[in-house]
Amino acid sequence: MISDQNLALIQTNKGNNLLELSHRGPVLLAFLRHFGCMFCRESLVDISKKRKSIESKGINIVLVHMSDYETAESYFKKFKLPGIEHISDPECRYYAMFGLTKGSFSQLFGLKTWIRGFEVAVTKQILPNTSLVGDGFQMPGIFLLKEGKIIEQFIHKSVADKPDYDNFIHACELE
Repeated sequence: MISDQNLALIQTNKGNNLLELSHRGPVLLAFLRHFGCMFCRESLVDISKKRKSIESKGINIVLVHMSDYETAESYFKKFKLPGIEHISDPECRYYAMFGLTKGSFSQLFGLKTWIRGFEVAVTKQILPNTSLVGDGFQMPGIFLLKEGKIIEQFIHKSVADKPDYDNFIHACELE
């Protein structure tokens, strides 16, 4: 369990800390892989499409990435997420705080990853690129914070796993 003290230390690009944000309302905290990862880019597309729906429920979206703020902002604009609140974590300290580990060979390059990668490339026209900013072994995850507590989480078992963002919205409605 992550402590209030740790949440208070994690600052966004807008100067907010996660503890304060989670007391103002629910926070959808999405830990991304590197920006060259096709599944990271698919997540950005999905979040962009659901942003209005998520925010209309009073949920603040915060993205965590391993790049500098300027690089992240250019990616977020490209994926129609301008002005989104985000956190830079190049050393992956916050990833570790939330229990997100480095991926094994099968989690990163297994058959499921190849099959889903092909599906994403063909159906969504999202391809990997060489932009490896960050740790290519870092696994992603998504957490829903409310009043300093994790009330829902999705920890990827494979980089190809796809979270159901509607479950996170529904979890807020149940609280």
